[in-house]
Amino acid sequence: MEAETIVERLWPGAGASVEPLGGGITNHNFKVRIGGETFVVRIGGRDTELLGIDREHERAASELAAALGVGPEVVAFLDGCLVTRFIDGRPAENPQPSEVAETLRLVHGARPIPGRFDAFRVVETYRRTAEERGTPVPAAYGEAARRAAAIEPRRRGQALRPCHNDLLSANFIDDGTRLRIVDWEYAGMGDPYFDLGNFAANHDLDEGAERALLEAYAGSAEDEALDALRDMRFMSDFREAMWGVVQQAISDVDFDFAAYADRHFERALA
Repeated sequence: MEAETIVERLWPGAGASVEPLGGGITNHNFKVRIGGETFVVRIGGRDTELLGIDREHERAASELAAALGVGPEVVAFLDGCLVTRFIDGRPAENPQPSEVAETLRLVHGARPIPGRFDAFRVVETYRRTAEERGTPVPAAYGEAARRAAAIEPRRRGQALRPCHNDLLSANFIDDGTRLRIVDWEYAGMGDPYFDLGNFAANHDLDEGAERALLEAYAGSAEDEALDALRDMRFMSDFREAMWGVVQQAISDVDFDFAAYADRHFERALA
């Protein structure tokens, strides 16, 4: 669906101003100005259900985040397109572990949301999808899967919490008052240590920063907690690598997903 089409359906005859928003490599995002207000219209990319994305689940998670004061206000949802209020802020390129921990603790303590996120099953599903689409699965998958099989029993039985599961730098916004998180399309009930490991992986935290994150999140940074974070930090990069493999088969975005997958396999196995 074209952005202008959905904008006209939402605000017929209002003469809205529409401009593309950069930064995303899955969807098509647009900044819409109308009547002194500014919104973001998010149009899903092609075949994103094959990435495990459910747009109704994304809507529910986004509404929860907005209610918590963590995410932008959800304004509308039309034919799978999510419309949120634009957050006037700046990308938080280097969010502080203490602030991230406070925000994640709020999310993880919230009411349940629809959907289940299990990193161990996600990588297997991505492998099957890639194979079905004729996209080669890198040889590194074998070693990564072996390591994941050793990790899974250690994480079995963890209480499921609402999780974001995609804590890239680009998904943090500082509005001058607090840290906000956008793009809740992979959100679901899952292991909160995946969020912690995901943030650590995506922001290249060293051991000191990992311990600071855990200290702020749980009040202590015992070795057992650090081991759990690092287990899920590995799973974060494994998931990201296989996400890049599937995107090679389905995406219409101009981006080098093969290099992206290779980079995350290399980081995971290191």
